[in-house]
Amino acid sequence: MTMTKGGNVAILEGAAQLLARYDVIFCDVWGVLHNGLRAYAPAGDALARFRAAGGTVVLVSNSPARSSSLATLLDRVGVRRDAWDAAVTSGDLTRTHLTERGYRRIFHIGSPGDTRVFAGLDIELVELKRAAAVVCTAPFDYAADADACHRSLLTEALARSLPFVCGNPDLVVDVDGELYICAGTVAQLYETMGGKVYWAGKPHRPAYEAAHKLAQNVRGRDVSPERILAIGDAVRTDLAGAAQYGVDCLLVADGIHRDQLLLDGRVDAAQLGKLLDGVPHRPVGVIPALVW
Repeated sequence: MTMTKGGNVAILEGAAQLLARYDVIFCDVWGVLHNGLRAYAPAGDALARFRAAGGTVVLVSNSPARSSSLATLLDRVGVRRDAWDAAVTSGDLTRTHLTERGYRRIFHIGSPGDTRVFAGLDIELVELKRAAAVVCTAPFDYAADADACHRSLLTEALARSLPFVCGNPDLVVDVDGELYICAGTVAQLYETMGGKVYWAGKPHRPAYEAAHKLAQNVRGRDVSPERILAIGDAVRTDLAGAAQYGVDCLLVADGIHRDQLLLDGRVDAAQLGKLLDGVPHRPVGVIPALVW
């Protein structure tokens, strides 16, 4: 284990000693357990070992899908089932928010398959002019410029002061080494234009409250925040969210910050210092990829 010059953060080669300090892991999914196409087997192995030693793993994902659909995706890409106990997704949080607010007529921005998140809810998908709220689960075009593709529509929504529910707060996603925009980029544009956004997921508190409740249900007792470790690959969502909730965070370098942090497969301490410069939070460690 070495220490960075900028921020005094431990750079780890393996996570076993660190994980032994905790009872619960809140683990990010995309960028830590898989890349959208295939699983990272060593990461699944590390979580399975943690669970075998008595730990509990709750997946905390900004996926716009429901947690039941997430399980199907994880099976498809090869994430082992014994690596996790429970999951909470942005899709789950979106459904809860829509129910609590009583929104019935929704204008949906996203792919047709994403509409499964509304299944079983008393919701009608309508044209923007009839909508009571906008729900964005994905951009209309992952590879397009968010402003050019969405500004006209968002201008119309803003003119009607429509609330905007962001069903995936990530700005971008890494798919096998390529970055594509997510719903968070569209939501950020709407917020910049003056619109009101509800962010259904990390780094916002409801995601962590839901994960904490799931962990305590699994373990059958209260769990102190000091015994929880968040693992993720994004400073903006995973590190910031963990800090705001009061839990430690292990940052995985081989994800969204890969090009900034990794040099020949190892974490570049100088670049890590630059990434964390001005960031008010520090992870308890940084690891190239999650391994035991």
